[in-house]
Parts: sequence; C-alpha cells; structure tokens
Amino acid sequence: MNIYEKLAVIQHKLKAPKGQENRFGGYKYRSCEDILEAVKPLLYETKTALTISDMIENVDGRYYILATAKLTNCDEPGEAITNTAYAREAESKKGMDDSQITGSASSYARKYALNGLFCIDDTKDADAWNAGDGQPATKGKKAATKDSGTATTATANYLKKMIVKYAYRDFGGQIMKHYKVDSIDAMTPEQLATAAKQAEAYNEAHKNEPEAKENE
Repeated sequence: MNIYEKLAVIQHKLKAPKGQENRFGGYKYRSCEDILEAVKPLLYETKTALTISDMIENVDGRYYILATAKLTNCDEPGEAITNTAYAREAESKKGMDDSQITGSASSYARKYALNGLFCIDDTKDADAWNAGDGQPATKGKKAATKDSGTATTATANYLKKMIVKYAYRDFGGQIMKHYKVDSIDAMTPEQLATAAKQAEAYNEAHKNEPEAKENE
C-alpha cells in the first residue's frame, strides 16, 4: 500500500477514546497523549512511523508554536504526509512559568495537528452539551431578557462573554445550533440556565488554551 492507502486504513480504524475526565463538568475529553496511545498499534499494523515536531515563530511580537505531524511509509521512506497546526503562547498564565506556557501551547498545537492528520473531529464535545434530561432542546418562544429579571439578564450576559472568549471554537454557533435559536436573546430563561451550566463546564475544560486566555 502507498502512504495514502495506509493513512486511510488508520483513519478508518482509529478509535481515540476520551481518556481525561473533567470532574467539575462531569464529562470526558481526549488529549494528545490519548490520540498517540490509540494510534500506536495501527502504526505497527500498517508499517508507518509518526513523528511530531515543533517550531517557534514570532509574528508581530507574539510567539506561535507550529506543530507538524508527519506520517511516513516504512516500506517506502520517501513517502510521507504531513499536517500542521498553530497555537499562540499566552503572554502570561497564573501559576505557570515560561516553559510551562510554551509546553501548554505545544500540547494544544500537537493535538490539533494530529486531529487534522487522522480526521478526528474535536471541535465540540457532545458530553458538554448534554442537558441531562434525555430530551432534545426546544426552540425559544420569546426573548429571554424581556421582563425576565436581573438574574436572567446576568445569565445572558455571561453566555455572551463565553461566546466572545471562545469565538475561535465557534462556541456561539454551537449554542445556537443546539437550542435552535438565532441569538442568546431568543432563549427562554430555562434554556439560559441550562446553557450557563454547560458553558461553565466548557470553560473549565478549555480555559487554559492560549486563545481563551487571550480573549479574556
């Protein structure tokens, strides 16, 4: 098999479980290490080798980590496929030194380089959007912020803040799609309350990502 055929086999067979647990949100997610652990047997089976490398690039005074995932055909070493992903270092993070900040950005970039190479869709965790009642979300019938009190307005403002913070993950689009509304203001108070809990769990899972810190 050529490298593309071998990659297709890996993409078809790869099952990367969400081996990490967010205790605050009560759901699981996958890390770069989870993907590597799952893909290693398939690399051996298909006689391919996976390497991951990082480069640091300075763009307008900010540092970016460029991660490259490379899959090589061991039968034909000249055949290889690569995929890259960027992550920007945060200028500072509470409780982290410079090396930890770089390491965090590297892990993030590597994970998404692997996602792209092996066709893993990790833009949304279904568990984070499970309302817990086993029922599909219903479309809002009226604007939630009209005559709904200070608490509801505060909840809507919190969701809007999270949408801005996680715009790079299309967080707002996920909310609108899940609740079948066109805006936060079209959600009912009940939907807002449920969505706020989901947003808290989502924030806990992704708050250390470089882009999230930058958008705070």
